Amino acid sequence: MAARTSVRIAALATVAVAAFGASAAGAASLDPKVEAQNFSITLQRPKEVSKFAYESLLARVGYQNYQHALKYQLTDPQRAFASDLCWNGFNGCAGDVRLYNWANKHYGIVRPVLFTARNGATLSGHVWATVGGPAERPGVVITNGSVQADEQMYWYAAQVLAKAGYVVLTFDPQGQGQSDTAGEGVDAFEGVPAQSDGRPFYDGAEDAINFFLSTPAHPYRPVPSCLTGTSHATKQVNRVNRGRNAAYNPFWQLLDPTRLGLAGHSFGAAGVSYIAQWDPRVDAVVAWDNLGGPAARGGAIPGHGGSLGELGCPANPANRTTVPITKPGLGISADYGLPATPNLSVPDPQAKSVWSHEYSAAGVDTGEIIIRGGSHLDFSYIPLAALGASLRGPDLTDWYTTAWFDKYVKGDPGADARLLTDRWQHDAPEAAVDPNHDGNAFSFYYDSRLDVTLDGGTRWTCEQLRAGCAGLAPDGGPEAYSYLSIATTPDAVAGPGTLITAPGPNSIYLR
Repeated sequence: MAARTSVRIAALATVAVAAFGASAAGAASLDPKVEAQNFSITLQRPKEVSKFAYESLLARVGYQNYQHALKYQLTDPQRAFASDLCWNGFNGCAGDVRLYNWANKHYGIVRPVLFTARNGATLSGHVWATVGGPAERPGVVITNGSVQADEQMYWYAAQVLAKAGYVVLTFDPQGQGQSDTAGEGVDAFEGVPAQSDGRPFYDGAEDAINFFLSTPAHPYRPVPSCLTGTSHATKQVNRVNRGRNAAYNPFWQLLDPTRLGLAGHSFGAAGVSYIAQWDPRVDAVVAWDNLGGPAARGGAIPGHGGSLGELGCPANPANRTTVPITKPGLGISADYGLPATPNLSVPDPQAKSVWSHEYSAAGVDTGEIIIRGGSHLDFSYIPLAALGASLRGPDLTDWYTTAWFDKYVKGDPGADARLLTDRWQHDAPEAAVDPNHDGNAFSFYYDSRLDVTLDGGTRWTCEQLRAGCAGLAPDGGPEAYSYLSIATTPDAVAGPGTLITAPGPNSIYLR
């Protein structure tokens, strides 16, 4: 695989030089060699997943996923997800296959859940936690990106957050993974297709929160649909009675409902950026490519301009009003979009920080972290050699996501040290795979920033994390941070997590 990768890098450099030579005069300040080397970082994950051992494991897990998905589609005819792009969890839809069998290997606990969306679609998800940890824990809901993403691609984040002491819900928005393609009855076409409607990433995030906060005393019931105002609660109750859907969050005993964070990617990032500001139950948000605004159409399209959003809510227009920015929001982005293509001119260094600066103007804590050489797919782990992403992007993403929620959801005063760390300026694993042995993981094209209130009340702002600012310092943690090592650390044998009962019969991914 090394020879093939070298050929691809050489070809990339040739194409890049040709492109820059033919580009407009505005590109003269961009160094083609530097850009080719920077863009070659997107070949790091392809090289990793092209190794024989990884490809073999992917084939085995993918086949098992396909068999399970087919079984549950056939045995539950009320569901209809086989037209979704990643319905079978096969091949590139499997996510990072090193994270499978998480519960069976005693790394943590996870339960599959099904619940009914407000438009009658059945949504599929998993709840994650650990046996060890506090009796009550803050929660995080993760919303997928669109088209290319199913929930498995975000298990790298869910498992690390669970290890950090959170209860986490991952789920497939309507039309993706193993969630229904369409709604029910008069609402069959609400949210179809998701990429043009957007409701699965806005309303779907809100439905997921409602399910996540449900308990035996207050079982989950979907709110009326956005399009017609129809209630599909009867479907939820009937499916619960037949042992299909979950009546409530199976980890409700571990969850502190007063502490909640939202994370999302791409279209999901636009959705959670809005829902976090709109829903008073949410404390903070992390948006992966990228932070959006507090309106139902306010998320930037990565690398393309324009905006992402959802259609209106005619049954209840008040559900989608523009609201003030009041909750802390962190954006994490990358040098390249989707598809990842080389720069033809020097980008605007502030282009990815527009909404972070709006947060600052509103006096709300914020930040924008840009991954050097990363792509839009750094945040959704697609194990295919044809799709470029960096190697360290998921690690940096997990680091800052966890630190942000630790500060603004968990209320951990030690989170300041992790946010103000200098580790990503000289990351040894980054240097080991970088073409120039550069260990600085921050983009040199785009400015990474933090604007936060420290635990003692002092305001700390850094507008160029790559160059560094007074206050950045070692965080005292291990030299090399690895989401894979954290996720696969053995769980405690005894603890509050032993209260969780056995999973139900509808698990596609029984771990």
